[in-house]
Amino acid sequence: MVALPGQGEGQGEGPLHVAGRLHAFNRFELKYLVPVEQAAGIRDELAERMDRDLNSPVGGYGVWSLYYDTPQLRFYWEKIEGLKFRRKLRIRHYGNLDEVTDESPVCVEIKQRVNRVTQKRRITLPYGTARQLCDGRRVIEHGAGESAFVQEVLELVVRLNLQPTAITGYQREALVGRAADTGLRVTFDRRIRGRDRDFHFGTPNAENRFTIPPHMSVMEVKVNERTPHWITDLAARRNLSLVRVSKYVQSVEAFGLAPRSVFHVNEADCPPPTPTTPLSEQRSAHDASVKAGAQ
Repeated sequence: MVALPGQGEGQGEGPLHVAGRLHAFNRFELKYLVPVEQAAGIRDELAERMDRDLNSPVGGYGVWSLYYDTPQLRFYWEKIEGLKFRRKLRIRHYGNLDEVTDESPVCVEIKQRVNRVTQKRRITLPYGTARQLCDGRRVIEHGAGESAFVQEVLELVVRLNLQPTAITGYQREALVGRAADTGLRVTFDRRIRGRDRDFHFGTPNAENRFTIPPHMSVMEVKVNERTPHWITDLAARRNLSLVRVSKYVQSVEAFGLAPRSVFHVNEADCPPPTPTTPLSEQRSAHDASVKAGAQ
């Protein structure tokens, strides 16, 4: 049995294992766009009242998601139009992509929004089995408690003709609440990138591009019921503004699959920090970091 990084995504779920138990949880999510240089200070302040997720090592862990959509991008447009009920199907891998094989554990997940509540249901499967389900559209071996979920995935991919549309990836650091805040989880996602082709996780030398400026990170506050007052105080004190940012939407628009919406994060609206080194040195360092980071 292999535990996956990111198993704290839903408080109180228990660990995720290759065997593939069904997990479901509801929560509210608040998102903020934060410069990377400020995120470290916010994280340090949060650490005074929160603990590092046991599955989040120093420096964080990789999160890669393959999103499925219709040829007309139905799920994308449901997000843009703000429908009160909407769904997305994805395969998610925690860790690096360098050694992904058909035996690597991944999550097949349906993420849906019902009014303001985010709901997730997922099973953990070997990567090859997940592809048989989502790409091959075939029934897979599953437990009795997973039958309804497997059938729902099959119904979605067949009825809507879902196909791989975009991959997103980022480095995540996670903190979890303690004592009265046990339902609280705060994550910091940086180096947010992706691609619109080469959809196999194990594709060698696949070309990824930054879809959000590399000097920006996404901070997500996730709660079961209500946000602790000290979190909202921190956000107000640090002038953090709520944003409607979706990594999938950002990828679709960044790769020209749809026109850029009012929710698109434009680099012009997020200028990089004021340089403190000579321009030539900064350009050289920036070019090197972008090339290395995207890969």
